[in-house]
Amino acid sequence: MKPNIILIMVDQMRGDCLGINGHPDIETPNLDMMAKQGYNFKNAYAAVPSCIAARASVLTGMAPKNHGRVGYKDGIPWKYENTIASEFAKAGYHTQCVGKMHVYPERYLCGFHNVVLHNGYFLFSRGRNKESGTQFEQSDDYLKWFKEKEGASVDLTDIGLDRNSWVARPWGYKEQSHPTNWVVSESIDFLRRRDNTKPFFLKMSFVRPHSPLDPPQFYYDEYINKDLKEPVLGEWCEDLQVGQGLDINAKKGKLDKTALKKARAAYYGSITHIDHQIRRFLIALDEYKELKNSIILFTSDHGDMLGDHNLLRKALPYEGSAKIPFIIYDPGNHLKGEKGKVFKETTELMDIMPTLLDCAGIDIPNTVDGLSLKNLIEDEKNVKWREYIHGEHAYGEDSNHYITNGREKYIWFSQTGKEQFFNLEEDPFELKNRISEEVYKDRINYLRSLLIKDLEGREEGYTNGKELIIKRKPLDVLSHIL
Repeated sequence: MKPNIILIMVDQMRGDCLGINGHPDIETPNLDMMAKQGYNFKNAYAAVPSCIAARASVLTGMAPKNHGRVGYKDGIPWKYENTIASEFAKAGYHTQCVGKMHVYPERYLCGFHNVVLHNGYFLFSRGRNKESGTQFEQSDDYLKWFKEKEGASVDLTDIGLDRNSWVARPWGYKEQSHPTNWVVSESIDFLRRRDNTKPFFLKMSFVRPHSPLDPPQFYYDEYINKDLKEPVLGEWCEDLQVGQGLDINAKKGKLDKTALKKARAAYYGSITHIDHQIRRFLIALDEYKELKNSIILFTSDHGDMLGDHNLLRKALPYEGSAKIPFIIYDPGNHLKGEKGKVFKETTELMDIMPTLLDCAGIDIPNTVDGLSLKNLIEDEKNVKWREYIHGEHAYGEDSNHYITNGREKYIWFSQTGKEQFFNLEEDPFELKNRISEEVYKDRINYLRSLLIKDLEGREEGYTNGKELIIKRKPLDVLSHIL
């Protein structure tokens, strides 16, 4: 029988938030083990670092300009010919998603045989003026379960935290009722009731460490009592006073040290909570004698600025927002690569679909733009890999594009024309903008030319083929998918 394929996806986890990747504070023993015994891709990025666009790349294997989502916009129907789930289903796999999908309509299966849904809190689905069939209470499976466990009157907003907020506190109910535990409980139940005559494709999709920042008390306490590393501040970042322009869901601002420590403690606690729950799932997988017949890929849809450079949330081209963890764990040795190897090739979310299909021996559709990592793992020396990735995000005045190869990064803000260049090998935290330094002039011109080439023909009119043009209206969604 072909190997089971398990995609574990978290929401808003930074690429540096793994112990094995050198984080000074965070504890991720199980993910570290998976990386040490598997394959660790340290230059993995989300081309469009926010939920919907990132998930479109995962589910279709397409580049953003082709799947059409280059910003954040809810309520746009998902109509794609080939998805990762549909290809596994056509190949005879039993397919299941547990947790976050963030598609529209909310219950659209995207090729899965079944979805047990919890998208977390986002206002679009909670709008009380919507048709009853699309209301959150009708479409979300976790909320129904949560009410059965904790009482009919409970809701996700009971502890007073918001969906994009930096405000943090411990979870207010039993640990077993937390959405993180629920995703694992439902995934273990899938192991019980799956069709065991078939291999399975399971997507486990957590809604944390995305806000609300509410880990169970044990995990919050683990970090709130530590001396945590403070955010990095680049020479170029806006100099803000504490509290200046700050609201609960701020995109930038300077938090006071107490509030920032609480946010970081809760964020790290949420990640360690997920790490421990992943171990719970691996134990169950082993009990069902499926661990060694499974290939597991762990990643996130994007990161979180978490106060770096006085910035919060995501959608920006900096490492905290755009860089993601990316681990392939293969306990059954289906892949013939060097275990524990760290790869520096630039990897993107669109690579997930072709990689997992390839690992299962399934043909990759011609609609896919991503590359399979299987050959890279098994024969890195003889594989020609991409030179760079192009990332972007429609984001109002901060709409941006970036080019990176993991060693250097060029950024262009389309509404202001501001440019930045970072030597990531010497300056991994992006502390010094070297855009004006003569020694980098040729490299900057070359990376800018790559961006011009990638933007040629785009409907926004960002380039005439010779130069970048500022103040063109950014689009969240390209017209070919409307």
